[in-house]
Amino acid sequence: MKTVRRLLYRDILASVGFVALAFLALFYFFDFVEHLDDVGRGGRTTLHAVIAAAWQAPGHLYELMPIAVLIGTIYTLARLAQTSEFTILRTGGLGPGRALSLLALLGAGFSLFTFVVGDYVTPWAETRSVLHQASQRGGLKIDGAGAWLKERRTTSEGERSFSINIAGTGSGGALTGLRIFEFDDDGRLVSRTEAREGRVADDGTWQLVQAEVARWPKARAEGMPPVLVERHERLDWPSSLRPAVVAAAVLPLRTMSTLELWRYSVHLSDQEQASQRYEIQFWKKALYPFACLVMVALALPFAYLHARAGGVSFKVFGGIMLGIGFVLLNNLAGHIGNLQGWVPWVAASAPSLLFLLLSMSAFAWLVRYR
Repeated sequence: MKTVRRLLYRDILASVGFVALAFLALFYFFDFVEHLDDVGRGGRTTLHAVIAAAWQAPGHLYELMPIAVLIGTIYTLARLAQTSEFTILRTGGLGPGRALSLLALLGAGFSLFTFVVGDYVTPWAETRSVLHQASQRGGLKIDGAGAWLKERRTTSEGERSFSINIAGTGSGGALTGLRIFEFDDDGRLVSRTEAREGRVADDGTWQLVQAEVARWPKARAEGMPPVLVERHERLDWPSSLRPAVVAAAVLPLRTMSTLELWRYSVHLSDQEQASQRYEIQFWKKALYPFACLVMVALALPFAYLHARAGGVSFKVFGGIMLGIGFVLLNNLAGHIGNLQGWVPWVAASAPSLLFLLLSMSAFAWLVRYR
């Protein structure tokens, strides 16, 4: 059995590695061509395009791993079936259950590798990519109305709620275009703070630069202006929001790990904000590595299809179509689940469960009737 395991694992690993490398080279070329449009603007050179495209490679590897596992495994098993090597292995004692367990162990290894890439390498590389683009473009502007954060806390004046708007980030990583709206327990606007930029310290204190604070007194004396305006060159604004929560609101989703997505979705729920999108993303990221197990199971029936000639290319093409279908269904389920308000873990796991059911049904039918 060690010989069989070594034969299968060696060939499948080589095939999956080749497919993943080919896909990475293709996507790197696309990203490089896209970044070439920025060459010559703001002193950017071809080297900047090379670096920017390289930072995106781990993210592509994470997204493409299930497809690479499917195509590579299908190619190896189809080749073994075409040359009758798999038939010899079956007559030598490699039953369906044992073949499934061997591939499941290899699929678990691919899942672990995908988890490490997706939870550690990709967030780090994507963060470097965002910072690299911000440094080259003089900052990063958040699409739409910017990022919004909410906070509730008890102050010396009673219960207060705060709505914080962030327009973007500067080239040095500072938050820009800050607006902080303070409301009392009756929902009345108490103050508005605007700052050109700011940073969040480790203890949660916001260090604002060139801040302007407008206050609306609830009761004012005769002759007192209706709005009190204060200007500060430097202003420390206390907050319970941690840097990780602020970064999650400002940076793209792809820069967040599974744990960070969970923490941010919990924060949104605690602040009574819509958290459906982030809960679905959390479950998708948590379950996505297991897609490699599903892909290995989906590839196993191809070993039981008898094709003596001209069948490998057709099976590989079928694997590519199945992989594309899985990616499309996975993305579609996330969007539909967000729109329809599905249970997050159901929306995230539905594509994988569907393909697993398809693969096990095909495997059982082929073993029984072929």
